[in-house]
Amino acid sequence: MKIYDITKEVFGAEVYPGDPEPYWRQVMTLEGEEPDNCQLSEMVLGSHTGTHLDAPRHYRKDGADVADMDLARCMGPCYVVAVSGKIGAKEMKEMLAQMSSTQRILFKGKAVITEEAAEELVQAGIVLVGVEELTVGPISSPDRVHKILLGQDVVIVESLDLSKVSEGEYEFVALPLKMKGLDGSPVRAVLVEK
Repeated sequence: MKIYDITKEVFGAEVYPGDPEPYWRQVMTLEGEEPDNCQLSEMVLGSHTGTHLDAPRHYRKDGADVADMDLARCMGPCYVVAVSGKIGAKEMKEMLAQMSSTQRILFKGKAVITEEAAEELVQAGIVLVGVEELTVGPISSPDRVHKILLGQDVVIVESLDLSKVSEGEYEFVALPLKMKGLDGSPVRAVLVEK
């Protein structure tokens, strides 16, 4: 079984403009003249830092938070497709027609999903969409695409690293931390070769 780690390292990953920069500090250490009995660190990061998923709560006041999300949507068969540039409804229909019956799709490359393409994903019954970019829609105006997808409880995974993965079918796993009330969570995303 071949496993691909498609997660970016949290503290080295690019941060979406305006989001908090992540950092950590040592609280207890085994170093120095008077070491502590263990090592312990404190972390500060945004809920959408590094490779992460968006919960419906990200754009919907009444949407599920990461603790209450349907985890079945976050794991299962997926299809990786290589594409760069703006994806419209026509291109999305063509891609979806070539896929098997999987309900999860990951876009390898600088893909920008338009509102029309997001509507096609919803109509096709897709439950999870993943991108390598910092956001699933245009970086200048991602709100509408998020609202279309999250409005139908489609899980969004952003800031993936698919550089070592070929197009094709895989098993996908990216589970959020169980944090009540939060709108997103860093994940450890992996693909398992079928």
